Amino acid sequence: MSQITAGVESWRDETIGTATVKALQKNGFDAVYVSDIEEAAKRVMAFIEKGKTIGFGGSMTIKAMRIPEKAQELGAIVLDHNAPGLTPDKKLEILRSQLTCDVFISSSNAVTMDGFLVNVDGNGNRVAALTFGPKKTVVVVGTNKIVRNLEEAQVRIETLASPMNNKRLDKPNPCVKTGVCQDCALETRICRAYQVLRRKPSLSDFTVIVVGSYLGF
Repeated sequence: MSQITAGVESWRDETIGTATVKALQKNGFDAVYVSDIEEAAKRVMAFIEKGKTIGFGGSMTIKAMRIPEKAQELGAIVLDHNAPGLTPDKKLEILRSQLTCDVFISSSNAVTMDGFLVNVDGNGNRVAALTFGPKKTVVVVGTNKIVRNLEEAQVRIETLASPMNNKRLDKPNPCVKTGVCQDCALETRICRAYQVLRRKPSLSDFTVIVVGSYLGF
């Protein structure tokens, strides 16, 4: 990548990132723009302390930042429902415990430039925790997830986020073959609970960190 190309991309990330942060702030969220993943990780880790329970929404963005490992190293109690070797009952227990954890950390499938967070879940654990329960909620989104409006958010979910996550999870759903959502009715469908946060939920302490990087799906 040339310096000119890198400079233009950096300008675009900062321009749409800061505009989206202002819209999120207007909608009641504590929101901040940072330029890179290292600064984003520092911001997230500032909310984590030894002994605190930390829940995760199964996010590839958070995984790329190595937040679960860093939290564990710090002495926090990590509630990871994707940990290897879990029985179905133990996984369900962890999913439920995330709803009342000290800090819940996730990403979003899309964020609009008018400050809405848009998500779709299979189990609904992430959208539930983002709405109410945890003492502190932190969402981290790369500028690749910024769209203009709710219509574009739905398009992003159907043409990128959903097919990519189905492929990652090795689901036998039609979008894995076609690359786009087919609105399937299979038992293995992972797009079941749809959520739009137009304003910060009333009783939530909610921070959104927008990162000038390509992160997650």
